[in-house]
Amino acid sequence: MTTPDPDGLLAEQLLRLTRRVHRIQKRHLEQRDLGITPAQSRLLRTLAHWGSPPRMADLAERLEVVPRAVTTLVDGLEASGKVRRVPDPANRRVIRIELTDDGRGALRELRAARRSAAEEILAPLAEDQRAALGGLLDTLIDGEPVRRC
Repeated sequence: MTTPDPDGLLAEQLLRLTRRVHRIQKRHLEQRDLGITPAQSRLLRTLAHWGSPPRMADLAERLEVVPRAVTTLVDGLEASGKVRRVPDPANRRVIRIELTDDGRGALRELRAARRSAAEEILAPLAEDQRAALGGLLDTLIDGEPVRRC
């Protein structure tokens, strides 16, 4: 007779939830007809958190992908007018990537799509359950162990 594996069950539940979140977010993105892939969305969000336009290598490092992958993403976003390549003022050989006004508008739409996806996912939970989930997620994200009495 095998004993139940509560951690295995939790791991499976987390994986299933992650897949559901991705599916719902993708659907909400598609409904807004932005023509942006999830990977491009991630790049735009990453760009928005930079104080000044980063180099392609900086983006690759932050996104934890190979530089070639960033080049492909930037090519697509540049073709649609969401980003542009600009020369580094201190070194003409360095190219930096900056958001355009269209890119900032797309980011606003992306944030709205993510909020509506989150609302859909969280709809079955009461306020106290949402608060408890938020605390648990903070603990998991920060990697701090839960103290037990």
